Amino acid sequence: QVQLAESGGGLVQAGDSLRLSCAASGRTASNYVMGWFRQAPGKEREFVAASRWSGGNTRYADSVKGRFTISNDNARNTVYLQMNSLKPEDTAVYYCAGSRRVVTTIRPDEYGAWGQGTQVTVSS
Repeated sequence: QVQLAESGGGLVQAGDSLRLSCAASGRTASNYVMGWFRQAPGKEREFVAASRWSGGNTRYADSVKGRFTISNDNARNTVYLQMNSLKPEDTAVYYCAGSRRVVTTIRPDEYGAWGQGTQVTVSS
């Protein structure tokens, strides 16, 4: 199983940008679908974005479409989530996840590898 570690979270103001990173190690992630999820206090974990590591089949939650972008750097074995025009409702712990499915999925139970999470707080 691939190991994942997120970084890049922090406290920002509404309208600011952040880029989260997810470093993959262990088994090669090239066959994985990589996803980003988030969980706010008292709420269930929700899908944010996903893409095949090899590219394509990219999906976004409606709430972040047009503001967030998922991408990866094969040389660095890292997946990114660029977050622009942040809103207070984007405040959550953000998790990187890997799935062995062939196509992207928005279901967290179909991801077998998870990072420890990174906190993103957006003040108004």
